[in-house]
Amino acid sequence: MKKKVVRFDFWLNPAFDRHMSGLKDVDVSVCQYSDDEQKTLALFKEAHVYHICAARDEVPSQWWVNEALLSKMPNLLCASTSGAGYDPVDVEACNRHGVLVVNQSGCNANSVAEHAMGLLLSVKHRITESDRVMRANAYTTREDLMGNDIRGLTIGIVGVGNIGTRMAELSKAFDMTVLGYDPYLSDEEIKRRGATPVSFEDLLSRSDVVTVHCPRTPETLNWIGAKEFRAMKKGAVFIATARGGIHDETALYEALRDKHLSGAGLDVWSVEPPAPDNPLLSLPNVTATYHTAGVKHEARGNAAAMGAAQIEVILRGERPPRLVNPEVFPVFLERYKKMFG
Repeated sequence: MKKKVVRFDFWLNPAFDRHMSGLKDVDVSVCQYSDDEQKTLALFKEAHVYHICAARDEVPSQWWVNEALLSKMPNLLCASTSGAGYDPVDVEACNRHGVLVVNQSGCNANSVAEHAMGLLLSVKHRITESDRVMRANAYTTREDLMGNDIRGLTIGIVGVGNIGTRMAELSKAFDMTVLGYDPYLSDEEIKRRGATPVSFEDLLSRSDVVTVHCPRTPETLNWIGAKEFRAMKKGAVFIATARGGIHDETALYEALRDKHLSGAGLDVWSVEPPAPDNPLLSLPNVTATYHTAGVKHEARGNAAAMGAAQIEVILRGERPPRLVNPEVFPVFLERYKKMFG
């Protein structure tokens, strides 16, 4: 019996298809979002693995992995995302259906951490602001564009996972003091990853820079709002490269407008891409990018290779290394045995 993988034709590093083509008992079907829906659903009904784009705004909502789609995929054993995030996947619904959820956490840790550091340097050194002034031929004096060093600052890392750990390493290279908050790690583990463990409240009040590296979950949705921004040090910088919706964009705009915060580097948005009239884009002390922190050649190559290798493991009936819902693995095994023996 052939094991069947389905995905849409979103951009994917060729390493994925090269790996999958070498698996003789696996068929990969590549659909287009413009295909006839019934034709696509016929493929989905037979699929054992659905490899889905991790960027929620790049996937039409009818193809998100939720209760409605799972009810049409009786053979699905695993929802695999193309990157570290899993926004288009309803994990609770997958749990109910005995479907594994896997991601490619760690694939882009260096890329995202470097990008976050770049945003911080751009804001503090006023690099992007200087670029705008030069292109607008609005130059007055160099002193009007005077920035600040980041050496010696205190940086607070929210979420000390793969990316947060790399961020701690880079921060120490700039002689920054590194604080870390992660409710899923022990103090000893946070220390091992290069940060001094503190409470979330202490991190906000003590940090010159707050950088967010946690997943978007029901617990973190709209987590950082007006209260949290007010709790930050006056003149602090906010960096967001995790997921849109974790911070309140209106509250952030107000904190920047009122000069409580001195700047922000933003790679993620509640709607992506953000509307041209998003108030945050009107502020000179905001450096904005198109959720490209993890969109680097190296990161995309890592994600594709890791994703294909992990699917191979799953289709052998083995435990995958990046399992989001490990509690479902025993159910998966029973379903796998019924299908493949």
